[in-house]
Amino acid sequence: MIVVMKCEASISQVSAVIKGIEELGFKAHPSKGAERTIIGVIGSNRTVSLEALSDLPGVEQIVHIAKPFKLVNREFKPADTVISINGVTIGGLEAVVMAGPCAVESRDQLLKAAHAVKDAGAKILRGGAFKPRTSPYDFQGLGESGLELLAEARKETGLAVVTEVMTPSDVSLVASYADILQVGARNMQNYSLLEAVGRAGRPVLLKRGMMSTIEELLMSAEYIFSAGNSEVMVCERGIRTFERYTRNTLDISAIPVIKKYSHLPVIVDPSHSTGDRAFVRSASCAAIAAGADGLIVEVHPSPETALCDGPQSLRIPEFAEMMTQLEAIAAAIGRRIGK
Repeated sequence: MIVVMKCEASISQVSAVIKGIEELGFKAHPSKGAERTIIGVIGSNRTVSLEALSDLPGVEQIVHIAKPFKLVNREFKPADTVISINGVTIGGLEAVVMAGPCAVESRDQLLKAAHAVKDAGAKILRGGAFKPRTSPYDFQGLGESGLELLAEARKETGLAVVTEVMTPSDVSLVASYADILQVGARNMQNYSLLEAVGRAGRPVLLKRGMMSTIEELLMSAEYIFSAGNSEVMVCERGIRTFERYTRNTLDISAIPVIKKYSHLPVIVDPSHSTGDRAFVRSASCAAIAAGADGLIVEVHPSPETALCDGPQSLRIPEFAEMMTQLEAIAAAIGRRIGK
């Protein structure tokens, strides 16, 4: 449910409505737009009438939201969410590209990749310091040493950094190094982790689980919002189907669907969704054409020797060529790729 305040509602009237909501045992989440304030009413599905709030001064109407996600619902916030990170805007006119290796392996590898993706037009450096792997015997990442290398690469290139956090106990550590906290597909419904990143004071990139619906993805985003963090972007990274020629199946339709029902920026991961560098360019082009607000792409100086996901990592020249192609596609739909 949301309470829509009148355009001329005063600060004291808004405060009185918030107090009334809280006295009924609910949480109030105000959102101030260009013309009016909307207050989200969040709580359990208890049968408590909130209609009395409509009689309070300054209230225009009370609107019931049918979808289970409230704060990330476009009815609650009609305008697109725009996230600003170190001068980079996600969710605006520019489609932002995040790029780098799947895993941080060494200083030389990371710095080569960081300089190369920046030169090609990427605005954010991706790289995993903690890696959740299917096999316990695969490379699990460098841990805090990897975070230190990411911080060094940021200082040297000026690129913001996105990296994955896997457990609630690691959130403060990762947040001390990273600009964006990534919640991976396998942790999309790790509710303790979602609440922890919601309190971390960093923007969050939330990846869709490989067997999760769009509604489940948005409900996970709701957890982060309800913990106090409104800087959330969701990532379509492919879902598991019966298809065997790609690693996953990229759900292109998820982009317009999420944008219809939610105000969150949508990022697409063409690397994990296809699992093959031969298909990454086509998937990236399709994502931008469908309205994605950005991409997160794996790029490696030497994919053949990569310790993680080499077959789906673009070589540096391939990434540069793709960025040029993406410019033309973005321009065709009235957007741009920063270069």
